Amino acid sequence: MASPRAALFTVMLVSFLATAGVALPFPMLAPYFLSGTGDPALVAFLGIPPKLLLGMLLAVYPLGILAGSSFLGAFSDHFGRKRVLVVTLCLGAAGYAATAWAVAAGSYPLFLLARFLTGVCEGNDAVARSIALDLHPHISRSQAISMVFAATYAGWLAGPLMGGYLMFLGMGTVFLLAGAALLFCAAVARFTLPDTAAAQASLPVGELLRAAGTHNSLHLWREPPIRQMLVFHLLYTLGLNACYEFYPVWLVEYFGSDPREIAWLTVFMTAAMIFNSAFVVTRLRARVGSVVLLDVATACFAVTLGLLVLTPRPLVPLVFAVLGVLISLNNTSFPEYMIERFTEEGSGRVMGLISTNFYVANVGMAIFGSLLALAGSRWSLLAGSLLCTAAWLWLRRVTHPPVEVAPAAKAS
Repeated sequence: MASPRAALFTVMLVSFLATAGVALPFPMLAPYFLSGTGDPALVAFLGIPPKLLLGMLLAVYPLGILAGSSFLGAFSDHFGRKRVLVVTLCLGAAGYAATAWAVAAGSYPLFLLARFLTGVCEGNDAVARSIALDLHPHISRSQAISMVFAATYAGWLAGPLMGGYLMFLGMGTVFLLAGAALLFCAAVARFTLPDTAAAQASLPVGELLRAAGTHNSLHLWREPPIRQMLVFHLLYTLGLNACYEFYPVWLVEYFGSDPREIAWLTVFMTAAMIFNSAFVVTRLRARVGSVVLLDVATACFAVTLGLLVLTPRPLVPLVFAVLGVLISLNNTSFPEYMIERFTEEGSGRVMGLISTNFYVANVGMAIFGSLLALAGSRWSLLAGSLLCTAAWLWLRRVTHPPVEVAPAAKAS
């Protein structure tokens, strides 16, 4: 069996390559749909405004991830981490091949369907993170989750950069490259990754479906302490996804940015995430605790995102770097806090629930934000700032309860 550090390295490699594959087309979609250079069969489908067509694509992919992440993390608790991870990576590669086929055929409906099916398989991020958390006590949960997030952020750095510079090959070719990255990930996981949760014997289809219902992460919403924190997370991730999904639209609309410029600005954000997650977050959390980090990072992110729309072009890279630092503080502190507080629920279920929450927000903001973007993409970003402000207020409400005054003190 591989050593814990070797297992962590493998999880980091898989997280990096899988995320890079997901992020390859990221800087291409907004310019493709909004610059007037895309295939009319895709960018003018049924005469629908391109911003709404882009919004549907932004929504359907995380909708698939939402469907997958709601049960894949729990399935990995039940059937074994490695088995679930390898199968979903292979199916995700097939989804990317179908997406490339849709682009070549100029079929927007097939494009939507392929993106949805690929998203279902990409819900396996909770599985990879659960493998890292299972390495405790050999490797602390704080260190493991920080390093996995650093690898994920590195994927978000490399993927858009490669996508921006490979756009000349055509969008379909970029999707094929993303699928190839997932196949490589599947091979690495298959031959090097130990299964850190005991896989049960294969079950008939009927029992498999019943397990999906019984072990579904969404059942955790019924628990009041978990629900309080999930409300905060949902509000925050709505605002976060407003940033993720609409800063490329804002850059194209207000600055005429091309895929390469969008890719480089994404590099500024993700480089800050990587450095902060790998070298800073664990030390800060040890000193002040997760709740304080969540409080400060959420408030500062709300303010910074609101200021982004007023930022002159030369200062945009600096603001993106600040956003990256704040995102990494929140993204690392929240999962670790939830695992430590609710460990009895199963790390796979908890991580699956966090992923599910994120992609619910992703779908909702893709739809709502694209409607706001019809009046200007800056309104989508400002809505994100307001939602993060609401998340901060809710967090303070549930983590800073009023001090109970003793009856004697009241009488006096």
